[in-house]
Amino acid sequence: MATLKKYDLQGKEVGVVDLDDALLKGGAHPQSVKDYIVAIRKNARQWSANTKVRREVNCTGRKPHPQKGQGRSRQGDLAAPHYKGGGVVHGPRPKFDMHIRINRKERRAAIRTLLMEKVQGGHVAILEGELKAPKTKRMVEFFENMGSIEKRVLVLSERGERSDSLDNLVKSIRNLPKKEHSPVALINGYELARASELVVLGSALDEFLSILGAS
Repeated sequence: MATLKKYDLQGKEVGVVDLDDALLKGGAHPQSVKDYIVAIRKNARQWSANTKVRREVNCTGRKPHPQKGQGRSRQGDLAAPHYKGGGVVHGPRPKFDMHIRINRKERRAAIRTLLMEKVQGGHVAILEGELKAPKTKRMVEFFENMGSIEKRVLVLSERGERSDSLDNLVKSIRNLPKKEHSPVALINGYELARASELVVLGSALDEFLSILGAS
């Protein structure tokens, strides 16, 4: 049976949460997870790159050299792709929709699989406690005691109206390198794949377990 350790704001262990083994079974195929992450990266592009094709190049219409008499192959004009400054063959064009559609069931399965891997690898911790005021020094102490001050950490909170405690936490980590925040319901596979450690707030634990399949 897998367990999640609970920590206070000083980084001291204060308890554990036992997980049902059924929550860590199954999962998506690795290729499906990869396709999902690649789709996220491609869809994040602006797709504004534009190249000119042969007909759009502002170029003289004369022939590079006479058709016959020089022993060279015939050439039509200097806008041909093999000439410097000529048109581009199969280059990016903004008129084409290059976005990749992500199936909802595949997305949920990929996220669940990535979360399972984090839990099974012991890279998920639960943070109990509330910050009364923004305090970056307190969060530095927490991450140092956790041994993750140099690692990329994703802090997961509950979805809904922001509380004062959550605002204080977000303000306390936003100046720390490699430390990011996201509501549990809005995480994506790219964020999970980048993060070395996950810190789940105690108020978001039920939402976190529901993604794994808990009722």
